[in-house]
Amino acid sequence: MEHPLQAWRDTLRELGVVGLVRELAPEPVAPPPSRRVTPEAPPPPPAAPAAYAPPAGPVACPPAAAVQAAATLGDLQCAIEGCLACPLGPGRMKFVFGEGDPAARLLFVGEGPGRDEDLQGRPFVGKAGELLDKMIGALGFSRETTYIANIVKCRPPDNRTPTPEEARTCLGYLQRQIELIRPDVIVTLGATPLRELAGITEGITKLRGQWQRIQVGGREIPLMPTFHPAYVLRQYTQEVRRAVWQDLQAAKEWLDRPAGS
Repeated sequence: MEHPLQAWRDTLRELGVVGLVRELAPEPVAPPPSRRVTPEAPPPPPAAPAAYAPPAGPVACPPAAAVQAAATLGDLQCAIEGCLACPLGPGRMKFVFGEGDPAARLLFVGEGPGRDEDLQGRPFVGKAGELLDKMIGALGFSRETTYIANIVKCRPPDNRTPTPEEARTCLGYLQRQIELIRPDVIVTLGATPLRELAGITEGITKLRGQWQRIQVGGREIPLMPTFHPAYVLRQYTQEVRRAVWQDLQAAKEWLDRPAGS
């Protein structure tokens, strides 16, 4: 709306009489009503994942009696290859039982299957497996004259270290394999099999090359800990390679000892 003095001011300005009438102040504009901003509440923390509940039944959770009743490696594999007793089972592609001579004198134990092993259902078939095959061949053995297994038989996600619960769930299967194979020497590859088989939690760097003893099925078996082939590939130095070769040679020398010595 036009201010009442607007016309009078314009008339005086046309007559050249300026300054006699002060400029009209603009009508005050009321400020917008203030809004009180209430800070948004933080989102609730994500819910903890529910504990894994394995399905019931002797196939999904093979009973200890069935494991012990297996008289051969083939029987044992049939008894446990449907296992879903830990969270690793539902996510696997293939169950990686192990392979080699069922009466092998030398047993290699790794941590768990990786991507290639999960696809093929065989232990140590990736780059680390190729290196292990070369190590075994340099000792005068082959994959077919030794036996190769892992602490867990299903691939952990992203090749992570198996949790203690996962390892304990699977350990009985490996122990029965050892009882059936009756190896003279076990070589553990990395820290995880040393921890699970011998109960030793010290670092593998400190303990590699030092003989240990484990009791399985009423037998005492010498155990030689060494680096995992995957570690050797990551730390491919002369020092690391020499250390592993010394460990494997020690295992070979033990096998070559005269009986009773």
